[in-house]
Amino acid sequence: MSYHKSNRVHAPCIIDSGTVVNKRDIERLLMDLGRVRYCHSFDAQIQSRGEGYILEVFDDLQRSTLIANHSIYLNISSFDYLELKQSPEGETYFDLISEGRQLRLMPLSNPLQDEASRDFNAAALDAVMDQVLSANWDVNLDDDDCPF
Repeated sequence: MSYHKSNRVHAPCIIDSGTVVNKRDIERLLMDLGRVRYCHSFDAQIQSRGEGYILEVFDDLQRSTLIANHSIYLNISSFDYLELKQSPEGETYFDLISEGRQLRLMPLSNPLQDEASRDFNAAALDAVMDQVLSANWDVNLDDDDCPF
């Protein structure tokens, strides 16, 4: 067996737990979370907690992270890094960290189930559109018989 040592530098590989500092990687991890439970703490004191839906993930020094009315707009520029962790039950959660502030996001939706739901919704939408278009053709044909 031969072993070839390469001087090539590899990109980081984080699987299920680790610290993510690259803003684009953080954005990619967070953009498809959907429904989450969140817990906001400052200096280890819980400030607020609740549930919401992540509507937008962006990187902009001029805009704020906003959580209100169960809507979450995450600006990754509001945080220094993300810690990817797993609970004792094996559930993944995300800690966004910045100078004593921590925003923990615990997913309530599952991308595997959501994908199946999206496929089903697309098929249902296609069926409804076929019915609408078919009905529209029927109406157009009936209008041809109208003397007005």
